[in-house]
Amino acid sequence: MEVLFSNVKELVALAESQSKPISEIMIEQEVLMTKRTREEIIAQMDANLTVMENAVEKGLEGVYSKSGLTGGDAVLLQNYMKTGKSLSGDLIMDAISKAVATNEVNAAMGTICATPTAGAAGIVPGTLFAVKNRLNPTREQMINYLFTSGAFGFVVANNASISGAAGGCQAETGSAGSMAAAAIVEMAGGTPQQSAEAFSIVMKNMLGLVCDPVAGLVEVPCVKRNAMGAAKAVVGADMALAGVVSTIPTDEVIEAMHKIGQSMPSALRETAKGGLAATPTGKALEAKIFGTAKVDSGSVTS
Repeated sequence: MEVLFSNVKELVALAESQSKPISEIMIEQEVLMTKRTREEIIAQMDANLTVMENAVEKGLEGVYSKSGLTGGDAVLLQNYMKTGKSLSGDLIMDAISKAVATNEVNAAMGTICATPTAGAAGIVPGTLFAVKNRLNPTREQMINYLFTSGAFGFVVANNASISGAAGGCQAETGSAGSMAAAAIVEMAGGTPQQSAEAFSIVMKNMLGLVCDPVAGLVEVPCVKRNAMGAAKAVVGADMALAGVVSTIPTDEVIEAMHKIGQSMPSALRETAKGGLAATPTGKALEAKIFGTAKVDSGSVTS
C-alpha cells in the first residue's frame, strides 16, 4: 500500500516541510490510498460529520439503552453546566456531556460514527462540538478536525491497535482522546508538532487502561470513559498549546501502548471476565440482564 506517511514523525515532517496542516496531509494520503478524488473524500467526511452532529443532538435530548445500564447522563451534565456551578469550566463540561451523549446513542442502538471505534465514538465529536462554541470554526475547519484526528488514528491502527479486544481500553478511548487532542490543537492554531505533543500527553495518561465491559455490553464503564477521554483531550491540547512537550516521542508512546496491550491478560481485554465486569455488582447486573445463573453475591438468581 502506497502511503505518504506511516508514523507520526513522518506525518509532522511532511506537514512542516510543505507548510501544510496535518489535515491536508491526511486528505492527500486518502487520495493516494483510495484513488478517489479530493472532492469525494471530503464529501464522505462531511457526511460523517453530519452523523456525529445528529448523534450529539439526539443524545442531549435524553436516550436510554435497552439494558437499562446507561442513559440520561448527558442531560444531567448539560443541566449542571447551565447552573454556572461547574468547577471544571463550561468547555470541559460541554465536551464531556456531548461525548456522553454520543456514546449513550451508541448504547441505545442509534447511529454513530466510529472514531476510531464505537466504544470510543463520543470523544472526537464531543470535543469538536464543544470547541466549536469557543473557536467558531467554519464547516471546512470542522471537517479538517476529523481529518487531523484520522491522521493520528491511521498511525495507531497501523502500528499498534484501536481494538479493546487486542489492546484494552487504552487502544480505544486512549486513542480517541489522543486523536481529539491533536485535532483541537490544529483548530486552535497550533503547529503540527504541538498536535503530536498533545497526542502524546493524552496517550501517556491513558496507558494501561483495561477493557472490562459489564455484561459484555459497550455501556459500563464505556460511556463514562468517553467523558474522561474528552476531558483529557481538552487538557492535553491546552498543555501542548502552552508549550509543554512530551519527553517520550509520539511514535514511542504508541509503541509502548501496543506492548502494554499485548501484555494484558485476556480477562482485561473486552472479555468481561475481569475488572469491573467481575465485581459482585457487575456480575449481578449481567445476571439480571441475561437471566444467567446465581452469581457470587448470592443476591441474584436465574
